[in-house]
Amino acid sequence: MRGAFAFLIVICVSAVSAQSTNADVAGRITDPSKALIAGAKVVVISADTGVRYETETTISGEYHLGNLRPGTYRIEVEKIGFKKLVQPDLVLHAQDALTIDIQMTLGDASQTVTVQSETPRVNTESATVSTMVDRAFAENLPLNGRSFQNLILLTPGVVVTATAFDDQGQFSVNGQRTDANYFTVDGVGANFGVTGYSAMVQSASGALPALSAAGGTNSLVSVEAMEEFRVQTSSFAPEFGRTPGGQISIVTRSGTNAFHGELFEYFRNSALDARGWFANYDGLAKPEERLNDFGGVLGGPVRPDRTFFFFSYEGLQLRQPATLETDVPDAASRLLAPPAMRPYLDAFPLPNGPALGAGLSQFNAGFSNPSSLNAYSIRLDHIVGSKVHIFGRYNYSPSGLDQRAPASSLGAVLSTTQAISSTVHTVTAGLTQLITPDISHETRVNYSNQRVGSDYNLDDFGGAVRIPDSLLFPFGYSSANSAFQLGIGGAGVLSQGNLGASEQRQANLVESLSVTKGHHQLKFGVDYRWLAPFTSPHVYSQSVQFTGVTTAPEGALSGTAEYATVQSSQGNALLTRNLSPYGQDTWRITPRLALTYGLRWRQERCQRSLHCDGPG
Repeated sequence: MRGAFAFLIVICVSAVSAQSTNADVAGRITDPSKALIAGAKVVVISADTGVRYETETTISGEYHLGNLRPGTYRIEVEKIGFKKLVQPDLVLHAQDALTIDIQMTLGDASQTVTVQSETPRVNTESATVSTMVDRAFAENLPLNGRSFQNLILLTPGVVVTATAFDDQGQFSVNGQRTDANYFTVDGVGANFGVTGYSAMVQSASGALPALSAAGGTNSLVSVEAMEEFRVQTSSFAPEFGRTPGGQISIVTRSGTNAFHGELFEYFRNSALDARGWFANYDGLAKPEERLNDFGGVLGGPVRPDRTFFFFSYEGLQLRQPATLETDVPDAASRLLAPPAMRPYLDAFPLPNGPALGAGLSQFNAGFSNPSSLNAYSIRLDHIVGSKVHIFGRYNYSPSGLDQRAPASSLGAVLSTTQAISSTVHTVTAGLTQLITPDISHETRVNYSNQRVGSDYNLDDFGGAVRIPDSLLFPFGYSSANSAFQLGIGGAGVLSQGNLGASEQRQANLVESLSVTKGHHQLKFGVDYRWLAPFTSPHVYSQSVQFTGVTTAPEGALSGTAEYATVQSSQGNALLTRNLSPYGQDTWRITPRLALTYGLRWRQERCQRSLHCDGPG
């Protein structure tokens, strides 16, 4: 069991600090003499759905409306003895906390004063350092792969980092570890990613986002299905105390009162590209390149002003070209090899380049690595009066990647391929309730899982002769449940069989209650997260290593290996329960000074189960 405390004090220039995926609006209503108006009716109306959020100003002329979904709104203010005031085109983004002070005009209430659009408002109410990217900005940029990771790099303090099998984070925020970033989609955790390796490493604790097989965020939210996202890098409130790195909050699109749809396709192919330098140098044909990223969205009302739907689909078919120079056993070595060793040397491609000495020749080739993605999502929103909003979203995203000549410390072999498959499921439901004008309540419930598997395969690329399973595995085992590796110094590693599969399952409950009392905006909540990852590695593996293609002892032509290992593996499973209650307060000391402070406590219980074959 582990417990932790987080304490935060922030001094900023206004009163309100919204930290959820929704936005807050607050301010004061005054007359022409700057006197405060109590009991004025303030209504904020969604331009997309017509939903109304109502409150009245307090005795001090102040109003506050929280938990407003990002979008475009208009504000209407009414009070007997004053003209009705309408301010249209108010744009709210995720986690905005805007102060909008309004001055009313004396006159008949049947008369209306419309305030024209102003310069876009800057969020000065929160000391949180953050960057917001909306859908219009993302859709109009030429994003490679239609994934928005590159946009995260627009945030100050974010840098790209190299990845490894045990260090899968893609970027660092303000010098923090790459696995210290926390992703959320519609207010629930999206850090349930796994890598497919037999060792759980970072994925055991839910430190990685659930990315596609190619490493894109399309598996969580397609760009066309995203409303906007915000990256917080420092000075965030206790509500975001799970990790110290960046807090990436993604909000998905919902339907409106009007039907909207679009179809899209982005393409790239070999006809638009020149042949690469190495392909020219080695006299190779230009590798095939194909990119087709296509799909569409459709949203609209099921019942106008009440129920809305939004559906999105994205398909990605990619053939990524590459050119590689490798070393393989030469023709003489294959003839001199002992009969038992010859099938393994013949599993390397036939040389097509100059002799290199030490039993090696060069083999150069161009090839294309295929990958695919199919991402489906459906979201339903239902408005129960003006005080209750519920929604549900389901996302299903299978993806796959085939990589020829996977990286190896001994060298790449072009007759070896690695296939990676990934499947992501997420189910999320949420409720936002305005209990009274001063009290609001939010609930988010989610179940998610990702399963990633990886296999190695030998083929006949470049004239290689594929080795049958009967030569690689003992009776009762095959490439379906076992793995074989043979490495030769200078020539690379032949790999065949099942590397294993891993899966992460998450259940997440996020509950919060916001209370506005006088000059204080209080927020209390709890974040419960259940994680149950497990691995299913190969049950049998064999590895053989030779120093080179020579007749010297431990060389491939000597018949004696440098070393050989045989091992049996079994699965591993973990169960983690994390409970994080928190409380925070934003105290408006003066109209230009506020103090935000709070406390977060974390309790974590972890149970490990060895010799486990799966989720049972």
